[in-house]
Amino acid sequence: QVQLVESGGGLVQAGGSLRLSCVASGITFSIHNVAWYRQAPGKQRELVAGISDSSSTYYADFVKGRFTISRDNAKNTVALQMNKLEPEDTAVYNCHTVQTPYWGQGTQVTVSS
Repeated sequence: QVQLVESGGGLVQAGGSLRLSCVASGITFSIHNVAWYRQAPGKQRELVAGISDSSSTYYADFVKGRFTISRDNAKNTVALQMNKLEPEDTAVYNCHTVQTPYWGQGTQVTVSS
């Protein structure tokens, strides 16, 4: 059974930091490109960042310079370090494996002004 489990969300003040983790089980994690998406209330889901199997990275313009995605294949984990958080970053964050599309249940990030 494949599972992606996100953690690390919470409530933080603007300018603060959070580190999200996505732990995978039941798949050969190292061969997957992995992405973080987010969805705010009333808005469409949007791609935040991605990392390939060779650790090439992609960032949406609205997080460049603030967020960093990384992976540890030995631990089947992809992390999203989020710095300089803004109220506009408030959303449910999900991780997603690309080649075989699995989704985690999401973790809530709330940034207060």
